[in-house]
Amino acid sequence: MSDQQLEFLIAFAESGNQQKIVFPHISYQGWIMEISEEGLVISTGFNEKKGKDILLSLEELQQAELFFWDQKTSEWTAFKNKLQTC
Repeated sequence: MSDQQLEFLIAFAESGNQQKIVFPHISYQGWIMEISEEGLVISTGFNEKKGKDILLSLEELQQAELFFWDQKTSEWTAFKNKLQTC
């Protein structure tokens, strides 16, 4: 993982109260729990019984639309996905 990719993923993880990662066939909403060489882990759900930790690779994230929950406007806001160009 390049330094640019790492910085991008950290900025995304720190944006908003929650994050949403949207693919054409599925979306994940929750909290970024970990960033590693493989990609990131998003935790979905509110407790251990319902939630899942999902590992998404850098390659997968390059195909996704990224959003964060903006508390100022109380809506999902697009996070510019510049990961494709990193």
